[in-house]
Amino acid sequence: MNNQRILIIEDEIKIARFLELELKHEGYEVDQAHDGREGLDKALEQEFDLIILDIMLPSMNGIEVLRRLRQGSEVPVIMLTAKDEIMDKVVGLDMGANDYVTKPFAIEELLARIRAALKRKVTQIMTSSILELDGLKVDLDKYIVTYDNEAIELTKREFDLLRYFLENKNIVLTRDKILQTVWGYDYMGDTNVVDVYVRYIRCKIDDKYSKKIIHTVRGVGYLLKDEK
Repeated sequence: MNNQRILIIEDEIKIARFLELELKHEGYEVDQAHDGREGLDKALEQEFDLIILDIMLPSMNGIEVLRRLRQGSEVPVIMLTAKDEIMDKVVGLDMGANDYVTKPFAIEELLARIRAALKRKVTQIMTSSILELDGLKVDLDKYIVTYDNEAIELTKREFDLLRYFLENKNIVLTRDKILQTVWGYDYMGDTNVVDVYVRYIRCKIDDKYSKKIIHTVRGVGYLLKDEK
């Protein structure tokens, strides 16, 4: 028994029960909620290691649950939904979801994603809480980014991407590797989403402070250079 606690927020009772049985079989402790408000209350009042969150929920949809949850919690969240539109994925991930699984799904895939999310959580706890590059400073505990002590406003996804670059300074990162690690799911479509978010970061840091830190490696991906 690993004693890790998982909250399932899913209004389809049969699916929630199926997930509960499978997760308990894997050794997890499991709780359920069947509407958004109940799920949010449980997530805020109790300690969970991971949350499986459906988007289409009564009383409060999953995106709103996630938005409110992220105001004070960084517990890993895997979105679970019947929707397969790219914008639903982008909104959920940009709000701070760690992964995204579309129904119908194979339970083995979901279990693998759960293990990966929990492993990333442990790794984050063990790493240093401050990452620096010249005048750029990223506080992982407080989710604060500054350059020469001037605050830089980043979205959750931009923050995670910048963090990944800083943790892998001077290493060329492919778009597929970035997607797998930062977005936390096997992206089956266009990898241009990485280019879009790199451009966001460049606009807020590279362009504003006239300091090029993220370099494009043509045909491969990106490289964050430490010039020291």
